[in-house]
Amino acid sequence: MPFLPSFPDTANVRTIFDYNPAYFEPWVGMTQHLMRGDSALSVPQRELIAAWASKVGNCPYCHGGHAAASTILGYPEDIFDQLSEDIATAAVEDEMRPLLRYVQKIAAEPWKIMQADADAVFAAGWDERALHDAICIASVFAFMNRLTLAHGIQAFPETFMARGQKHVDEGYDDQYQALGG
Repeated sequence: MPFLPSFPDTANVRTIFDYNPAYFEPWVGMTQHLMRGDSALSVPQRELIAAWASKVGNCPYCHGGHAAASTILGYPEDIFDQLSEDIATAAVEDEMRPLLRYVQKIAAEPWKIMQADADAVFAAGWDERALHDAICIASVFAFMNRLTLAHGIQAFPETFMARGQKHVDEGYDDQYQALGG
């Protein structure tokens, strides 16, 4: 049950955004650009990063929708179990492994990030822009994880695939148009 008494039991991110649209209109545009705009990372890779950051960040709500989007976009359904067990053997592109390790540190222990972590990303063939984009995605989802958890937003697994499909089909601007309306 959400922590704000005015929120319905089925509250979601849209409920939070509609509570104070002026806060979130720029946020939605920034998220759209980050997740669907020009990037060295593909859309499936960005959704994977968002879901992984949310899994590591212990946010079932955010993880569920973005994990579903990752599956719809081609990653195996059990990819996050695989990543949790061992990033080195998970069914992801080899070049994604150092990026996902970096994202894991952002979500769990950002104070432990070192130059060697960035160097591993570069050694895998990524450029500065790719690392910057991965950092931004993980940081956006650190915020979203805390936002939903702190509002008491519940994860309803039966909604994950539909939410994931909306992320794939509509992106972020279209889903959250006309905040407050």
